[in-house]
Amino acid sequence: MKPVIIATLAASGLVLSGCASGPKYGHSDRMSYDIGVREQTEILELAIAPTTTQLSINDRTRIKQFVLAYKSGGHGPLVISMPSGGANGQAAVQAAAEARAIAYELGVNYERMAGAGYNATGAANAPLTLAFTSYEAIPPKCPSLSSVDLSDMSTNDPQPAFGCFMQANLAAMIADPADLLGGQPLDPESANNPRRSDVLTKYQAGQPTATERTDAESGAVSSVVQ
Repeated sequence: MKPVIIATLAASGLVLSGCASGPKYGHSDRMSYDIGVREQTEILELAIAPTTTQLSINDRTRIKQFVLAYKSGGHGPLVISMPSGGANGQAAVQAAAEARAIAYELGVNYERMAGAGYNATGAANAPLTLAFTSYEAIPPKCPSLSSVDLSDMSTNDPQPAFGCFMQANLAAMIADPADLLGGQPLDPESANNPRRSDVLTKYQAGQPTATERTDAESGAVSSVVQ
């Protein structure tokens, strides 16, 4: 379950097809119920008092939840933004260092973190912010079955709602909606990458790609129990 986040700002909407115009119900029109994809920015804000010497247990917990959400469905860098020009500049620097350390402990390399700053002149408790990009699947708007004449057999065309509810269910089950925008690069940190490369090389050469097993690793049922 996705952790509670301080704020979620909807960014630009990326739509795979023109679903917004609504379906047409004529038999001559072919229905298309593609799943839309919307990009959004997830933001966590942590108020930093000038007297802060270290993050509270509650703030550290919220950072951990946010970083886990980033690892689960985040894209691009994990951006850590510090206030500058305010009364809590030094405290914010210390808090940002702690946030980076927490993210690193949870498996986010420093190369995937980006630092930023913003003008907080005059603010006493300007927040430290963490942000990343995520994607949301937008299900198609399915027509009500009450508006469809299921007894009309005058043509062999599918009914207007044909396939729509399946697409709506699929939108709710997709783990990472960004996959709908195209193939994703292999994770360079994945331990399975060498195996993938080996399988692809063998496939391109026309060789068997299955892993060779010894007699000791055989999955055959022993003749004793046959």
